[in-house]
Amino acid sequence: MSDIEIARAAKKKPIQEIGAMLDIPTEHLLPFGHDKAKVSAEFIKAQKGKKDGKLILVTAINPTPAGEGKTTTTVGLGDGLNKIGKKAMICIREASLGPNFGMKGGAAGGGYAQVVPMEDMNLHFTGDFHAITSAHNLLSAMIDNHIYWGNELEIDERRVSWRRVLDMNDRALRDTVTSLGGVMNGFPRQTGFDITVASEVMAILCLSNDIEDLQKRLGDMIVAYRRDRSPIYARDIKADGAMTVLLKDAMQPNIVQTLENNPAFVHGGPFANIAHGCNSVVATKTALKLADYVVTEAGFGADLGAEKFLNIKCRKAELAPDAVVIVATVRAMKMNGGVAKADLGPENVEAVEAGCSNLGRHIENIKQFGVPAVVAINHFVTDTDAEVQAIRDYVENLGSEAVLSRHWELGGDGATDLAERIVEICDAGNAKFAPLYADELSLFEKIETVAKRIYRADEVLADQKIRNQLKDWEAQGYGNLPVCMAKTQYSFTTDPNRRGAPVGHSLPVREVRLSAGAGFVVAICGEIMTMPGLPRKPAAMSIHINDDGEVEGLF
Repeated sequence: MSDIEIARAAKKKPIQEIGAMLDIPTEHLLPFGHDKAKVSAEFIKAQKGKKDGKLILVTAINPTPAGEGKTTTTVGLGDGLNKIGKKAMICIREASLGPNFGMKGGAAGGGYAQVVPMEDMNLHFTGDFHAITSAHNLLSAMIDNHIYWGNELEIDERRVSWRRVLDMNDRALRDTVTSLGGVMNGFPRQTGFDITVASEVMAILCLSNDIEDLQKRLGDMIVAYRRDRSPIYARDIKADGAMTVLLKDAMQPNIVQTLENNPAFVHGGPFANIAHGCNSVVATKTALKLADYVVTEAGFGADLGAEKFLNIKCRKAELAPDAVVIVATVRAMKMNGGVAKADLGPENVEAVEAGCSNLGRHIENIKQFGVPAVVAINHFVTDTDAEVQAIRDYVENLGSEAVLSRHWELGGDGATDLAERIVEICDAGNAKFAPLYADELSLFEKIETVAKRIYRADEVLADQKIRNQLKDWEAQGYGNLPVCMAKTQYSFTTDPNRRGAPVGHSLPVREVRLSAGAGFVVAICGEIMTMPGLPRKPAAMSIHINDDGEVEGLF
């Protein structure tokens, strides 16, 4: 059966029963239908004094067209932990409409390791992304309106840095001109759109502790500059209050369930290639109060999502993971070893061994953070014993370990070996987590640290204009912020076609953006776009309503 057919056949419990598993009273569940709800801010606030559970991060090798199954493994591990008698839950991100209708597909897991309702999660869900889009674009409208009505703040129209957003892949909107058509429409200027998941509002929602923190961070966003280069903040436009009102419900985590009726928080959704790639701090911290083991994921490969989870989210939220799971597949190892996607079926141990260098680089990188790492081999039915053993041997030679997991095929029963090993590691308490760089380093040195220690680049290439911009931000008091690298997810380099573990490359930084409200500096590297485009044959071409009124084509 396809993923959507498996999800449709699920025997879901009423969301009140799922909440009861976490001791959430019915009055603190704000239901969206029968199978999803938001958890009230009042309930979340009441949990603050409770002891935290163990935090497990699931990450992966660099993604390939063969598929790795990071979310699938996150869900499978959560179900596996419950199978062995542990009180566990998962925390994942919400799906963006852009990749759902583009190339990547949904973000609810796969096979018998899924979160449901799958169709809702991959479409409008509880409206959080629409709220973020509306709040972001309200600010855009208020900036242009302020300029139109006399520009009391003396905004330099050439230096309005706040763009608009849309939760869709649309390359035509990357670079636009607004306010054409005469005096009544305002002052023409060049601007553009980013995808909603790249919005600073999305990052702020995911990093804020509560509604008060949310409004302060929104007010701290820099939206434009005067002619003397002094910044204009969202609070100067007086937009932060109304934006907070639009985001009031979106701040509350969404609770749903796995196919095996285990609880899951699905909240927030910044991409990891152009944003910080983690679910919300509110969801993760609340889950740690409600469960003994919390499994969360970070987007794309460990060079992006895990690096940002560990250097940004954990730093900001004062979190410390107890274990990291790095997901790999035999098929992806073959692709990294030079095998074409069409030829992945036949056994090829040599290609597996050749492709393991990418996995090895990620293992070495995670160890730099002082957290124990286990490789989860996400099993495909075409994998042979010899190919699986080749990965095990490679990982063992690096002083780590690999566990075969069959959650896609068997659900939680297929992940019990992985679950038992993770519990042993967490309970041993050997993690000595520390971010990769100190707050006191300069912004350029932080970029260099990630480039050299994670990507293994020889140098960072940046124009003097970019270096001067970073120094200006340091002079303004932003030097202690972490950096958020915007880079292709397919390679350690900025060339998406360079697989494996390349060395002898440079990291070109073509632009830097200050996200003063979110609390990081974005370094845009290579040709990465903050507004993706659709592929030649987008998934949207296959999505439709069938004769029974059901959604078909989502994956």
